[in-house]
Amino acid sequence: MTKYRLHILWMTFFLSGFQFAYSQAPVSVSDSVDRRSILIGEPIQLTLRADVPTGTNATWFLTDSLAHFEFIEKGKIDSEITVEGKIFRQHLVITSFDSGRWEIPPLAVAIDTKKFYTDSITINVDFSKFDPRQDYHDIKDIIEVENPFVRFISWVLSAITFISLLLFVYFLTRRKSIREEVQMLTPRFSPLEEALKALDALQRKRLAENGEVKTFYMELNEIIRVFVLRKMQIASMERTNEELILQFRGLNLSKEQFSRLAQALRIIDFVKFAKYLPGPNEHQENFEIIKSSIEVLNTLEK
Repeated sequence: MTKYRLHILWMTFFLSGFQFAYSQAPVSVSDSVDRRSILIGEPIQLTLRADVPTGTNATWFLTDSLAHFEFIEKGKIDSEITVEGKIFRQHLVITSFDSGRWEIPPLAVAIDTKKFYTDSITINVDFSKFDPRQDYHDIKDIIEVENPFVRFISWVLSAITFISLLLFVYFLTRRKSIREEVQMLTPRFSPLEEALKALDALQRKRLAENGEVKTFYMELNEIIRVFVLRKMQIASMERTNEELILQFRGLNLSKEQFSRLAQALRIIDFVKFAKYLPGPNEHQENFEIIKSSIEVLNTLEK
């Protein structure tokens, strides 16, 4: 009987020690990224993890905003039960439109009344390499394909010659003078007037308010591209927004004006290609940036 009681005491002591060790499992928080160097607008996967003991109250990381970074996607918080407690994970996708060396600061998890912090992570954000002095080139060279209709070339040339002759006679017999022809072909409005009229028409459409955010930003992008082509003779229709930003860098724009214009053009790209949805206030702000930039560019010489 005494031996039986001794066994019970040993088992009670062992279970109490196991429960104490189990409840005192260490707290661990960490963060990690899949890359530490990106080009402007490229995505980064940020993973947050917290290992906490069972029976504790945890308040998750506050990820409402990060300086110099934008959130693309926020995954749900997953949990996993282990012998020592629980493991919580969350995957987030972020990016940055500010070039430079930026830091993801330490993020805090509150366990009961104590806070635990992750390590900070430094991210390098850079422009794509581009020489604005180079001519624009197609991505692929032209590949010559044998034309099966070569034998009809002589007939086609004869038809073109005949049609050209008819057109020549037609233009010779027209009653309108050369001056009228020139006036008809000359644009009715200056580049600035045309851009401002297009901006006014875009604003009246209220595309962003009606949920057509991508269409709004595509038309906004088209307006400044056409203005730059007409006013400054820059081949803006054949270049990316990032290439245009580098082109604008060489103009006599103030630092603030250049920075605001570059930011607006990058947000346009992000809406078009990364399904980014700016807030309602940002639509009007980006509209005003493009409008004021056009007015400033109109006063500059190429």
